Amino acid sequence: MKVILLENVKNVGNKGDIVEVKDGYGRNFLLKTKKGIIGNRENVKIAEQAKIDDSKRLEEERAEAVALAKVLDETEIKITERAGEDGKLFGSVTSKDITEALEKATGIKVDKRKVELEMPIRNVGRIEVKVKTYQGVIGTLTIVVEGEA
Repeated sequence: MKVILLENVKNVGNKGDIVEVKDGYGRNFLLKTKKGIIGNRENVKIAEQAKIDDSKRLEEERAEAVALAKVLDETEIKITERAGEDGKLFGSVTSKDITEALEKATGIKVDKRKVELEMPIRNVGRIEVKVKTYQGVIGTLTIVVEGEA
């Protein structure tokens, strides 16, 4: 029996795949739990078109992410925090502070979880931070932390 999967099914296939399964498994599990539909000609055409549309959408998202990464590579943000004479900050600069400063300076919204910051920044200086914009696409944001008395 041919079945088009509507969601990922372990050991069977992923969403949108057209799989050949035993009749009982298809009727009694996949169709009843709405995890799949019968793979007739009409449904197969619809599924193939949906797969093409998904691949185009993913390619567009990736292109947008690459463009955003290039913009981030060229962007420099200044953050001013209270600091001592030796250049140590009284507080710290976190990924949340970075995303807020980025949005205020350029209008670009980035999720704070996408900023790869191992430890909060505690010193004055110039730091390069990696920002994930998409799976496998990373932009490098330059941050200048300045101290004020």
